[in-house]
Order: sequence, then structure tokens, then C-alpha cells
Amino acid sequence: MSLFWRIFALNAVVLGSATALLLWAPVTVSVPVLLTEAVILVAGLGVMLVANAALLRIGLAPLDRLTRLMATVDLLRPGQRLPEGGRGETAELIRTFNAMLERLEHERASSSARVLLAQEAERRRIAQELHDEVGQSMTAILLALERAAADAHEPLRGELRQAQEITRGSLDEVRRLVRRLRPGVLEDLGLVSALTSLTTEFATHVGLRVVRRFDTGLPLLDQQTELVLYRVAQEALTNAARHAEAGQVEVSLHHAGEAVVLAVVDDGRGTGVAREGAGIRGMRERALLIGATLDVTSPPQAGTTVRLTVPLLRKQP
Repeated sequence: MSLFWRIFALNAVVLGSATALLLWAPVTVSVPVLLTEAVILVAGLGVMLVANAALLRIGLAPLDRLTRLMATVDLLRPGQRLPEGGRGETAELIRTFNAMLERLEHERASSSARVLLAQEAERRRIAQELHDEVGQSMTAILLALERAAADAHEPLRGELRQAQEITRGSLDEVRRLVRRLRPGVLEDLGLVSALTSLTTEFATHVGLRVVRRFDTGLPLLDQQTELVLYRVAQEALTNAARHAEAGQVEVSLHHAGEAVVLAVVDDGRGTGVAREGAGIRGMRERALLIGATLDVTSPPQAGTTVRLTVPLLRKQP
């Protein structure tokens, strides 16, 4: 029975009972109203109001839950659903809403996959151009400066040597950007070597102490999963350097049951509530791409933990 008919039936029963009492029972209303008559009328009104309130509370409770979910639902955290028991308009509305969430999550996963794949392709293109064009041009400039410095006299030789060092530093920076855009170590040597190289470079340039804990004998992962694990570790390390005010970061990769778990833990100040900035939402989109789960916790004064759990038996979105 729908909510409308339940409320209508309850009111009809109460009003019908009151009418029957007035018609066939020895019940009268005096003028002025007697105390016993007032008590009966007030009690009847109270019963009707309580019954209506209880029915409305029970009938509208699913709508309240639906409203709260609609206000807080996040497509980057799939699986948020309401129970679909019962029949009637409310149950049908909940089933329709759950089906809509299912469809939106699928569409979000598909669109995120296309965007991230296009992003990686663009990164590879930019890295290739930096390597082939800018890198080679700077190498040629470096060689020309070296030849000019060999033939020059002081103080011009010193200035040319200084220009060489500046050019060499810029070339090293370009090469570092190329490695960040296109992790060649990941393609050539695998995930563990790529994470080792990433953390070493991070410790060298940022100055934080990095502790690595990588299990041996990790299961084989496809190229897309390894790339997501690498990018999440890269973003988590970047966030630790920019926001955490940490002195140490621990990066671990281990096999737990039917999943591979990546964890990046810093000893920074923490925030109490992990802010969902562009970096964290980007990590969530990458996790969604491979059907993984991303958890970010940041207790006050206890650092931040980024944990990516990748199921080994999963369905691609």
C-alpha cells in the first residue's frame, strides 16, 4: 500500500470511529462541555495525532535516508547504496536511485579511464619531445661551450665554464622532468625498480628521509596496474613534501591475501581530516580505473597515510 493510501486509511478509520460513536453510542457533547467529554475528545485527538505521526515517521524514513545519501554521495567512492526492501512508491524510488548510481558510476569510470589514458599518452609525447628536441639542443650547446672554453683565455674561460655548469644543471632538470613524465624504469625494469628510483630521487631533491619496504616475490601485475601504483606513490610523495612538514616518509608495497597494497606514510603534522584536493581526487580516479580502493587517513599530529589496495581478481570497469 502506498504512503498516500496508508495515511488516508488511518484517518478514515479514526474519523469513522468518531462518527460511529456520535451516531450509535450514548455519546453527546454538552454546552458548555463537560470535563469527561473534554477528556474523551482530547484523548481521541491525541490518539489520532500520535498514529499519524508514527505512520509518517515510518513512511518517510526511507526518504530521509535517500536525501542524506543524495547530499553526500561521491562517485569516486563507488558502492554507496540504500536497501531496496518493500513495495510501493518509496521502494520504487530507492530502486531507481540505486540504478541511477550504478549507471553514473559506470559512466564515471569509463570517462575517467579515457581521460587518464589520454593524459598518459600526452605525457609520453611531451617527454619524447623534451628528450629529442630540448635535450639534444642543450647537449649541443653544452658541447659548443666546452669547445669554446678550451680555446678561450681568462677571464672569458671562467665565464664559459660557469655557463657550462648552468647548462648542465638545466639538462639534468630536463632529464628529471622526462623521467617524471614517462617513467622509463617502470617499462624496462618493473614496478619495484621504478619505485626505488622514484623514492631515491625524491629523497635527493627534497631532503626527506625515505624508508622503503618492498616484499619480494610480488605477483605479476599488468602494465596499467603498475602505472597506477607508480602514479599514486608519486602523488603521495609530492603531497608529503608540499603539505605534511614531515621528516620521514615510509613507502611499502606488499602482498596481502588476494590484493597488493601500496602504503605511503609520513610523520608530519596531520590535519585531522584529509582534505580532498585535486591530488587526492586524482588518485581516487586512478584507483577507480583499476578497481582498487584508496584510503587516506590523517589523524592530528600523527602524519598522513595513503593506502591503495589493488585486488588481484577484479573486473575492469
